Amino acid sequence: MTRGQSIIEKPVLTNRFVEALGYAAELHLYQRRKGKGQPYVGHLLGVAAIVIQHGGGEDEVIAALLHDAVEDQGGLPRLDEIREKFGDRVARIVDGCTDSYEVSSEKREWGERKRAYIEKVAHEPEDVRLVSAADKLANAREILSDYRAEGPVPTLSGCCAPGTQNVSRKLAETLRGSPNAVPENKLAKLITLSRSARFAT
Repeated sequence: MTRGQSIIEKPVLTNRFVEALGYAAELHLYQRRKGKGQPYVGHLLGVAAIVIQHGGGEDEVIAALLHDAVEDQGGLPRLDEIREKFGDRVARIVDGCTDSYEVSSEKREWGERKRAYIEKVAHEPEDVRLVSAADKLANAREILSDYRAEGPVPTLSGCCAPGTQNVSRKLAETLRGSPNAVPENKLAKLITLSRSARFAT
């Protein structure tokens, strides 16, 4: 055993996690991230990693992998399937991270959805708030990383438009009420940095 490694007698992540990882990869197989067009599963893994880093248990990590499954891949029937496969708690966390259950052509206006989501997440339990904060932190890190590497580019302009920044800042303020506010505080700091950056329009 090398320095820094330890033996885990009882694994925190079991075969449920392995199953969820494969399930998430299959659901989002043809989905790409906006901008660079990277496989969407990379974002899901990033959110799960943040949840793990901040003490999340297996249900929270699984929910991190599936946090966009309902919104992007099937609506309420997908939520029912997640509940059947992974249990009530995972389904509740995923539901708490979802701002729309409609197909893309029927979704409400972006700002309306996000304002309603901020009001919703303010009353959600700690596990939902952890996964939500991890999602937004992963997004903010990616935006700033791309900006620092490439400078102002049109594909990133919408990410830091004034309306987007205001919604992100309000969400960060809402999430910072959590007892475990480490990811939320990091999110707030990154949003502050993004507000100082000059993105192309």
